This record gives sequence, structure tokens and C-alpha cells, in this order.
Amino acid sequence: MSFTIAHITDPHLSPAPPPLGADFRLKRFMGYVNWKRGREGLNDMALLARIVADLRAQRPNHIAVTGDLVNIAMPAEFRRAAAWMETLGDPRDVSFVPGNHDAYVRAAMPMLSATFAQWTTGDSGDSTFPYLRVRGDVAIIGLTSGLPTGPLMASGKLGRAQMDAFAALLKETGAKKLGRVVLVHHPPLTKGAPPLRGLTDAADFERTIAAHGAEAILHGHIHKQLVRSLPSGATRTVGGRVPVLGAPSAAAATHNPRTRAAYFLVRLQRIGEQWTVAARARGPALDGDEIGEREALAV
Repeated sequence: MSFTIAHITDPHLSPAPPPLGADFRLKRFMGYVNWKRGREGLNDMALLARIVADLRAQRPNHIAVTGDLVNIAMPAEFRRAAAWMETLGDPRDVSFVPGNHDAYVRAAMPMLSATFAQWTTGDSGDSTFPYLRVRGDVAIIGLTSGLPTGPLMASGKLGRAQMDAFAALLKETGAKKLGRVVLVHHPPLTKGAPPLRGLTDAADFERTIAAHGAEAILHGHIHKQLVRSLPSGATRTVGGRVPVLGAPSAAAATHNPRTRAAYFLVRLQRIGEQWTVAARARGPALDGDEIGEREALAV
């Protein structure tokens, strides 16, 4: 059997509202200023709409959204983000994990949980992390690395309790010979992001994957198209390495081939007790606006 997941991330739905009155926080104010100075001119919502239309036309089996739907975690942003998520399809076929901008300030955390519960509800019926959603022979495991941090910081953390539960899910689904796809916002590699922007317990994540395996890991956060891998004696991928795929921001109107808006189509195919994983990037052409396949990546 084969199963295709469309991986889209970091749309940073715009514009960002100014943090006024009771919503004012120093980090929100600094983030708003940074948005005005940089991302406001970079984020193209019309381009994002065209990318989503193209994604839907590909008819993937599932859609994975790996965070940063909002900019400074204002209530109005969460309402807009929920409406955008609804355009992707039935929540049963769409999974979400939060990013650092979704968890921008502590005051936003209750709203974050409530807003996206239908896209983070596992087969157990609750929306706690890590969650497990089994679709056919594929196990989708969602982790949360987004947490409130101080100004000028964008780091993430999984934490001991979540990591232990994650390891248990990998063992459980591995024993059933399912294709395990892990969703996380921050790149889960020890050298995955610059200082103050990475996953602080990435080394623990790498050890967990080495011990228990997975078949694919999808992330966002750094707004670049990256294809890397982690070694694991417990993975069932052909070749014995776990692909780690990072997609660029789905709204980035740049011309850099690494950062120009795109999404991945990740195809898992079962061959006996092993899995092959192949990824294709789709987005606007580097020398034009027509959306199509930009390159094929096999891992």
C-alpha cells in the first residue's frame, strides 16, 4: 500500500494585529515590530491561497501542518488560523502541531489548546501531546515543541514526560509494523537550528529515534527546504535511515530555491515489512509564478 501526506508549514497568516490594551506583552510588541520590518513584505497570502488550492488538487491521504500559523499569538490571529485550517479539509484528515509563534506568550496557551483541539485529537479521544492518529497502515505521531520563551528567543523543548510517552508510542506502533510519521515544529537535530532557535533536547530526540525508530520526520520552523536523515537500527525504511524533512514557509515570496514557498508531498510505500519514503516539492517556479513540481527528492 502507499500513503501520501502533504506537509505544509509556517504560513504566518497575515497581517499581524498590533498588541494593544490587555493583549500587550513586551514579546508581542517586539514581535510585531519585527513583523513590520521583515515578514510583512515577505508573506504573500494570495500565493498561500494558490498553494493550498494546488495541495488540495493533489488529493493527498492526509495533510500535516507543522506550526506557526500565527505571528504573535493574538486572539484575532487564532480565530483566523482556525478558519484557515478548516479550508484544508476534514479535521480527521488534517493534523497540526504548534510552533513557537503559536505558543508565543504564556497568556496564549489556553487559547492555543482550545483553538486547535480538533486537529490534535488522537485516536484515544483526547488532544494531549504526544497524540497518535492511525490511518491505514500509517501512524501519525504529533509532538509539541512550542513553548513560551523570552524576547529574542525562539527555542523549543519536548520535555522528559513527552519524550517518554513518545518512546512508548514508537515502540507500540513499531510492534504493529506501522509506518511511523513524526510531526514536530522545531528541527529535531542537534545542529538543526542556530543558537536560541533550536530544540534544546534534540540529542534526547535523536537517541529515542536511534533506539525505537520511525519512518519519516516532518518539521518546519527554519523556513528552508531541507532533506536530512537520522540513523536508527529500529527503523523499517529501506536503507536503515529515517528521513527528516523540513519544508519552507508556505507563504514566502522569495526567489531563493531553499526558502521560496513550497510544500512537500511525502509518499510512504510498504514493501513487505519495509517502507520506502519519497518526497516531492511543489510550489511556484523559481523563474515564474506557475505552481508545479520544482524538484524530486528520494530518501
